[in-house]
Amino acid sequence: MTVNLIPSTHATVELFPTVVSNAIAKLSIEEEKHIDIDIDNIEENTYSRINLPITYNIGDTQTNLASLISNYLRTLNSYYLRNLGYPTNQVFNYEALVPLLNFHLNNAGDPFLGSSFSLNSTAFEVCVLDWFANLWEIENNEYWRYVTTGGTEGNLHGILVRTLVLGEIDCVDLKALLVAHNDKPAIINLNIGTTMKGGVNDLDLVIQTLQERGFTSDRFYIHCDGALFGIMLPFIERAPRISFKKGIGSVAISGHKILGCPIPCGIVIIKALSRDVEYIASRDVTITGSRCGHAPIFLWYGIKRKGIMGLKNEVQKCIMNARYLHHRLRDAEIGAILNEFSNIVVFEKPLDENFTRRWNLACTGNIAHVVVMQHVTIEMLDSFVREFLRWTLSTSMRCKRR
Repeated sequence: MTVNLIPSTHATVELFPTVVSNAIAKLSIEEEKHIDIDIDNIEENTYSRINLPITYNIGDTQTNLASLISNYLRTLNSYYLRNLGYPTNQVFNYEALVPLLNFHLNNAGDPFLGSSFSLNSTAFEVCVLDWFANLWEIENNEYWRYVTTGGTEGNLHGILVRTLVLGEIDCVDLKALLVAHNDKPAIINLNIGTTMKGGVNDLDLVIQTLQERGFTSDRFYIHCDGALFGIMLPFIERAPRISFKKGIGSVAISGHKILGCPIPCGIVIIKALSRDVEYIASRDVTITGSRCGHAPIFLWYGIKRKGIMGLKNEVQKCIMNARYLHHRLRDAEIGAILNEFSNIVVFEKPLDENFTRRWNLACTGNIAHVVVMQHVTIEMLDSFVREFLRWTLSTSMRCKRR
């Protein structure tokens, strides 16, 4: 019998010692001249202004379809300029792969065995998987793995448990729970970078805690959820290392985040067994069965083109720009936090929902965050901070009038 070890949840700590309203004083006289922002006059979603419903019985014209796509591209381009809240890398160029979109590529089954469906990209997939196996230090004969639809699918191969307020496991509480359930094995889902605050769990400390409580390697299972940070930490100095040599059971990351891909995808590597399926003449190692055959090629192309040094440079740029934003917000007396090894800057949720939508911010409760990815420039961050201050003052002035 297994037990999910769930640390107790502590009360929310005070994250922001200064309030956002204090930032008003930081506006220059010149900036205050432009403070008259009509926050009620926000761009409507372009989708409501274009004719998307499928109503033609005989099919639409190519001219009209081209116009609809052009409008959609303009919408995407406008969102791209203020896309700050979600961890997707928007800087990539896969024009060389466009001819492959004329084929349906399906990687059903075990990528290492192939299948009876010949239009697949398993050769590319194997190259990508071998690269990650080397990154996380596991031999080819010790695991099975495949390219997933995203980090979440990879997490389904692990067992989820709850975390603390800041996203990190409290090892003091973990010790107590291990003592209380010493007769049962432990199954732990370890966040390698929490979604909202970017907290990185200490894998070594968790394993040390298990060992101190008498849990040998055959009595615990650790799944590492490294959706964003799993591919970042290897390129950050002094950052915790993810390695199968430490005794973990599985790792999952998202391929469309740091690596960049127009298709949501991910990688999962796990120590486990599988079963054969006669229909596809392959082994059933996946959750979905049919899998996108284009995603492994995009991942292969991106890794092959950038190389280790290219990825390292991109990660370090994201970290440096996140520190820049953190300093800008603090200098403007906007309460903000930035966890170590993180590119996620957390701050008090803006008062106006129109502003959060304008900058595509992710919010939960009373906090919001910016995820500093490759497409986020210093100029974009400066513009964000200036508008944050202006909208805060504008909202405050409107409230006073009422």
